[in-house]
Amino acid sequence: MTRIALTVNGKQVAAEVAPRTHLADFLREELLLTGTHIGCEHGICGACTVEIDGEIARSCITYAVACDGAKVRTIEGFDDDPLMARLRRAFAECHALQCGYCTPGMLIAARDLVRRKRGLSRAEIRTEMSGNLCRCTGYMGIIDAIERVMAQADAQTQHAAAASRAWLGPAPGPAAAGAARDAVRASPMPSRGAPARALAGTARGPTPARIAVAVGELEEAGGETRIAQSFVLAHPRAAVWALMSDVSRVAPCMPGLVLDGPPEGDKVKGRLEASIGPIAASFAGEGTIRQLPAEFRQVIEGRGGDRRSGSSAAGRIDYRLTPVAGEGGAEATRVDVAIAYTLAGPLAQFGRTGLVRDLVRRLGEAFAQNIDARLRDPAAALPQARLGGLALLARALADRVRALLARLAGGGR
Repeated sequence: MTRIALTVNGKQVAAEVAPRTHLADFLREELLLTGTHIGCEHGICGACTVEIDGEIARSCITYAVACDGAKVRTIEGFDDDPLMARLRRAFAECHALQCGYCTPGMLIAARDLVRRKRGLSRAEIRTEMSGNLCRCTGYMGIIDAIERVMAQADAQTQHAAAASRAWLGPAPGPAAAGAARDAVRASPMPSRGAPARALAGTARGPTPARIAVAVGELEEAGGETRIAQSFVLAHPRAAVWALMSDVSRVAPCMPGLVLDGPPEGDKVKGRLEASIGPIAASFAGEGTIRQLPAEFRQVIEGRGGDRRSGSSAAGRIDYRLTPVAGEGGAEATRVDVAIAYTLAGPLAQFGRTGLVRDLVRRLGEAFAQNIDARLRDPAAALPQARLGGLALLARALADRVRALLARLAGGGR
């Protein structure tokens, strides 16, 4: 048993819990806060949504021991919250209630959305709320209620949102804009040690619509999952190396990766923020960088953990640059990447799924596209570097469906 102390709905709570007790079970069985509902027990349906340190989280996949020292707020803790009061009234008036099982989690998620964003269309509200499932209402009343409250959002609500803590949970909190300003961004100027001539041969002009990424098969070996990928950039190897060997400049090109500061020697600290549908994690940790300039090769190893889910991860990225002939005989560069990783904890079930290969390819395409854009124009703005797995998953599924239809059209060959 592990002793924990936390604040629940403004009250100090201390208890001894088993290490694998989920927060939802602790809230319901030990504290009798049964407004937190348990549905899928896999973090998918959203019925168990609570607020932890100011950000929403799935309590059915969050260990109670991971919340030691945290401030937890369940649906019972919002009785005096003016924004929640408006949402409750709107839910009742817009007929957003039926069996009520999804309602506590739906209300908490809706409140988080209204705090974070303004002026969304109905389609955008549906997308934002897609992590909370309802089996009764058809969502129309829920969308109506959120749309109404969002339109009525006042300056007091905006001020409360701005005062919230930085990003901690599965959605970028209201303070994310400030946190983003503190994150390391790619510099428009070459790094101190990068010779100017290395960038002189960089191609310029319109960015290709899509850079193809070849991905190998997923393999299990030595207790880790391994996968390889490669892509070709229409830039000289020296120019590509000058960028990719500078971790501070290349980090913003990788969706979801944020550095906590510039590397110190061969050490670097940061976090990988990832989400697939309603499941989100922020793996914070540190890594080491090993450069082999003579081989145009770099190896980055790191490990970290997500305190919300109690999951941990370790990984290694080994890439090598090889000159190849590009269009018109110009020098291009093939980037060969070997990825190895391990996942432990509740999120490990997603580390070996058949869709991982598709997701790795999509991430590789986004990374390659950003590298290409940065090389073509060092001052160009990159898309927000966030690993939004729901869109990646949708595109991967679409590709699979197209491939299946093609096979069927070909007579199953």
